[in-house]
Amino acid sequence: MIKSPFHIAFKLQGKSFNSKEELIDFSKEISAEVAEFLMDWFNDKSFVEVKTSGSTGNPKIVPLQKISMINSAKATGEYFDLPEKTTALLCMSPNYIAGKMMLVRALTLGWHLDVVEPASNPLKNLEKQYDFSAMVPMQLHNSLEDIHKIKKLIVGGGTVSEELLNKIQSVETEIFATYGMTETITHIAVKRMNQLRYAELVSASHYKILPNIKISVDKRGCLVIDAPKISEEKVITNDLVELISPTEFKWLGRIDNVINSGGVKLIPEQIEEKLAKILKNRFFVAGISNVVLGEKLILICEGIKNDDLLKEIQHLKTLSAYEIPKEICFLENFMETETKKIDRTKTLSLCKFGE
Repeated sequence: MIKSPFHIAFKLQGKSFNSKEELIDFSKEISAEVAEFLMDWFNDKSFVEVKTSGSTGNPKIVPLQKISMINSAKATGEYFDLPEKTTALLCMSPNYIAGKMMLVRALTLGWHLDVVEPASNPLKNLEKQYDFSAMVPMQLHNSLEDIHKIKKLIVGGGTVSEELLNKIQSVETEIFATYGMTETITHIAVKRMNQLRYAELVSASHYKILPNIKISVDKRGCLVIDAPKISEEKVITNDLVELISPTEFKWLGRIDNVINSGGVKLIPEQIEEKLAKILKNRFFVAGISNVVLGEKLILICEGIKNDDLLKEIQHLKTLSAYEIPKEICFLENFMETETKKIDRTKTLSLCKFGE
């Protein structure tokens, strides 16, 4: 049970509260999902049950200790220098960890939080300026005209395209990509994404860990996270990484996505990073069973069929011969998870390929 209900400076939609009961009653007028989380947060249990997004496997329920969520909130506040009375905007679903943690940060650190519908362009009709917010890449892309309303922004839940990365370089908002998952209570590492000078471009691809966290790699080359204030046990991930220093790492891709094609191991995320320089619509690569190669590299693109695309890809000098897709499937719309990430498995099932 949380001993102190919330920070004395905490406000929701500009309103202060004298008790948790008063806060819960008010939250019901704003959002049923917010009210449901607050009732869970203030109950007698020591944990909150959180549903994973399902983007890297089947969705599951994960119990997270409330004290660990508080510690995570404090680490974010310390790293980004976000003291009490920070103005913050919650524009993501409170049903998932990213939205829940915006509420926990506000309650713990004494922020002034506003909640809006988790729309694709949440800033469109807002006049107010905010110190801090969190978005998924799609929301950032659709909010570029209004992004000046946010001083510091963290972006998670998907890869930022090359096109979007170029568009945000000149904006005044400080924008950071985050690395984390439900089990680590959102992000445990961040990297700056904009206002980068040439000399910073290499180091900008490295994630820097938050306070009170240690990292290492296992025999597979996957990241191991030791964060005693957030998780009682070490979190062993399926993320292939390159350790740059004790506090920095470069994310390479998911080990369960690795494609073995003719004895050559291909990391889809690295190939996608190269393809992003010429592909504007959403896409991803995958491996499908093949008699000769074991697995065949294929490309799935969202949008209208382009018969010349494969030739264009073949002329991309950054791709090795092994990294050139053998076939391309075009789909009008990708399948998505509840958190608007691409559901690769369901989307791939819609494609038909030759042998």
